[in-house]
Amino acid sequence: MPIDKKFVDFFHIVSSQAALASYKFVGKKDKKAADKAAVDSMRAELNKIDMQGTIVIGEGELDKAPMLYIGEKLGTLNGPELDIAVDPLEGTNFAANNLPGALSVIAVSEKSNLFAAPETYMDKISSNISEQGVLDLDFDVKKNIYNLSEYKNKKPKDLTVCILDRPRHKKKIEELQKLKVKLKLISDGDVSGALLVTNNDFGVDLFLGIGGGPEGVLAASALDAFDCNFQGRFIFKTEQDRFRANKMGVKDLDKKYELKEIISGDSIFCATGVTSGDLVSGINIENDEFISETLITHKSAGFKKIIKKKVKI
Repeated sequence: MPIDKKFVDFFHIVSSQAALASYKFVGKKDKKAADKAAVDSMRAELNKIDMQGTIVIGEGELDKAPMLYIGEKLGTLNGPELDIAVDPLEGTNFAANNLPGALSVIAVSEKSNLFAAPETYMDKISSNISEQGVLDLDFDVKKNIYNLSEYKNKKPKDLTVCILDRPRHKKKIEELQKLKVKLKLISDGDVSGALLVTNNDFGVDLFLGIGGGPEGVLAASALDAFDCNFQGRFIFKTEQDRFRANKMGVKDLDKKYELKEIISGDSIFCATGVTSGDLVSGINIENDEFISETLITHKSAGFKKIIKKKVKI
């Protein structure tokens, strides 16, 4: 059964209120306080919704996170069973230092349709194409760029690739520079980075590189509504990482996951800006109102828009 469209409004409230809560700490150099404010607000709003919600991606396991922990039950416990993935404040450093790109993010699916990703790294690739075989994590950078160039009928120098500016990506960045590809280097926020492929207005043709696994699942839920391409493969550095992943149900630790293996069925995604970035504008307070901007998708309704909302404080 598709998720009732009324839940779009409910989850829009959840992400926008969490964004407002963390906005009060923007520029105050306290990322923990900004994150806690978003977590507290998001949990309070989720518990108002008539649903049987379960956190599958949250702030961590019960022993590490007192709220929004993996497995926590939320809502009034009346209504549909829903799986919930949250990042109450993506870009805690952005918020603490009043830098662009902080977001409050939530993704919701029907029960058992959203991948419970372990808290580890993931190698990812995404682009606004749905055809299989053009892009692949198993291809090297050169092959992916040449394939995408041919598919889009563009020269490599006319393609723009978004990638996290990290030492681990030094070799990939050098390869892209040799191919004369335009680069959009981001310092953090790989949910929003992956979503820049969804609209030509953002000017990004390809997102690739290693970032957070949970963030990969959150991005995939929105990319699915846009009929985009996404692949992810988890990277485990320690035996403890492997053990925890296995405990969460990841049996093949080397598996390359396609989009439909990460998110299936109907879904709702909301990403509200805390500070203005490439994806959405941040919170703005005028007189006694706060103005928010949220990217919202609802797959079954074919809904995918950036919504500006004014609410009295």
